[in-house]
Amino acid sequence: MIFLTSFLIGGLICMIAQILMDIFKLLPVYITSLFVFIGSLLNIGNIYDKLISFAGAGASLPISSFGHALTHAAVEEANKVGYIGILTGMFQMTSVGITMAIIFAFLMAIIFKPKG
Repeated sequence: MIFLTSFLIGGLICMIAQILMDIFKLLPVYITSLFVFIGSLLNIGNIYDKLISFAGAGASLPISSFGHALTHAAVEEANKVGYIGILTGMFQMTSVGITMAIIFAFLMAIIFKPKG
């Protein structure tokens, strides 16, 4: 059952993005920014945490989960150490993802010749 709910919730998130691109002619960069913001906003009242516990990977793989992770870690760390935790907390939770994105982008730039 968890596979079905993951597929349906992940598909719903992707469908919303596709509808926004088709109807409102938004570029993917705007969709990405919007979904990161929405994921961050859904951290209020732990709404996104409840969505992740319900849908599993269907909610934790889309880009909205990145916004949630940034905000969740910043708030958690700020509660522990104060305002400096806002800056340090968000990178503790997302540092692996950011590092891997940089490494893979570098490797792809070496393997394929970028135009420009």
